[in-house]
Amino acid sequence: QSILGLEGETHHRLRRLVSKAFTPRGAERLRTHIVNVLTELVDPLAAAGHCDIVSDIARRYPTPIICALLGVPRQDWQLFSAWTDAIKKVFEWDVANDGPVIAAAWAELDAYLEEMVAQRRDNLTDDLISELIRAEDDGDRLSHRELIILAGTLLIAGTDTTRNQLAAAVYFLRDHPDQWALLGAHPELAGNAVHELMRYSPIVFALARTAREDVELGGVIIPAGSLVMVNIAAAHRDPAVYDEPDRLDITREPSTPILPFGSGAHYCLGSHLARLELVEALTMLTRRMPNPRPTGPACWKQMTGITGPTVLPLAFDPGH
Repeated sequence: QSILGLEGETHHRLRRLVSKAFTPRGAERLRTHIVNVLTELVDPLAAAGHCDIVSDIARRYPTPIICALLGVPRQDWQLFSAWTDAIKKVFEWDVANDGPVIAAAWAELDAYLEEMVAQRRDNLTDDLISELIRAEDDGDRLSHRELIILAGTLLIAGTDTTRNQLAAAVYFLRDHPDQWALLGAHPELAGNAVHELMRYSPIVFALARTAREDVELGGVIIPAGSLVMVNIAAAHRDPAVYDEPDRLDITREPSTPILPFGSGAHYCLGSHLARLELVEALTMLTRRMPNPRPTGPACWKQMTGITGPTVLPLAFDPGH
């Protein structure tokens, strides 16, 4: 019953009710909080001159942002981080064994959100839960259960993706020191850089779609109702669409759409916030961690589901 899995009028109704809460202006309100979270993470690392990008920054970065969006107090951020780590196992390949851990985390998250929504109904504030409670279209409102599911979906969808895309972006920027230095000197290129890095190395390599009718593709008939896995990583390297597609160039104009946020009716509601998080992170890291170099091998997850580095040790000039 998540907005990620609904179709047709049911999906359209839910999206119509919640879309006003996910505007660029809504994301922009979190910019100061995003910078503060980043600064708290980066300050001690910049002084030391070395870190592991994954464990020290990427894993710890998105959860406080989503929690602030929902209105979760700081003392509970760690709870949400632990629930996210457990629930995201549903996208991995040992679900049969991980099932009890996933179910327990979902139950605890649901119980927390139930209490939170009940409190907000009596005391609306300036957070996403309150905005969703206020949301109305021609007298239609989200049900209590829809609110709970939507808040939980946002937590999961808005953390693991951003964590991995940030780590992947740093990995490839590190291997292109001219691009790292260019962004550090010209932060106005950060929006371009995010677009280019998500094109160059998306952390979701495929989108799942269902064929609505028989389709012939490359001489093969795909029957109606078939599940189709679309290789978006290959599409992003199509020379018919991108000039020199295998070249990473953060000055490339983002005139051609990219696919990691999906497309059509299911285009990612949180795309504005995700872009803002990546823009601010890459701006700060390239400025405060100049001359980056690896201090050990970088390990990556399997290229299934959501990929990205699991370890990314980095040294840089300290004191910035």
